[in-house]
Amino acid sequence: MDVAALPDLDQLDIDALKALVVAQRESLASHTQQVEHLKLVIEKLRRMILGAKSEKVIVQVEQFELQLEDAETEQAADEEKFEAPAAETKPLLPSRPARKPLPAHLPREVVTHMPEQDCCPDCGGQLRNFGEDVAEILEYIPANFKVIRHVRPKFSCKQYERVVEAPAPSRVIERGLVGPGLLAHVLVAKYADHCPLYRQSEIYAREGVELDRSTLAGWERRASY
Repeated sequence: MDVAALPDLDQLDIDALKALVVAQRESLASHTQQVEHLKLVIEKLRRMILGAKSEKVIVQVEQFELQLEDAETEQAADEEKFEAPAAETKPLLPSRPARKPLPAHLPREVVTHMPEQDCCPDCGGQLRNFGEDVAEILEYIPANFKVIRHVRPKFSCKQYERVVEAPAPSRVIERGLVGPGLLAHVLVAKYADHCPLYRQSEIYAREGVELDRSTLAGWERRASY
């Protein structure tokens, strides 16, 4: 279903909006069921590999792994379509797993974004620092991960009730935790180096960074926009 082709939300009545959410939920559930089925098949084949080193079974596992990646990429697309038109019907949305914090052992690079003005835009008075907003994204440098910590000090005016801070830096994926270098590395590794997402996930895990295949599939989907 093309969300862009839909009328504005304020033009939909409640019944139509509910029907839209139900239809997208069914599509999402279908892809979710397919993902779970492929996971079970892959696990069964992996157990067969442990029992007997069959080249045929190994090839089957790799084929199912690739199918699972495609299914998870489609599932990520369905989740985005599901969220957009149903923004005003949050009780109908399925619960999503809590996002894991970025690994604490990774080095942090702090980038501080100061406001363009060092005085109140309204009165020109002196500003005082009363806090800051902090956001982290996961970036990749060849053979190394690091976390870039974006810090935006918050200032207030003594005379006016005004808060001043630098605008938040743009992200390669809206609300995503991936930096442009890491995203480019994931895509090049898959399409140029023929390294499937499930293998990349295993490689990153060895470096102490857990990136589920479904997360990488979601990044891949968003990068295609």
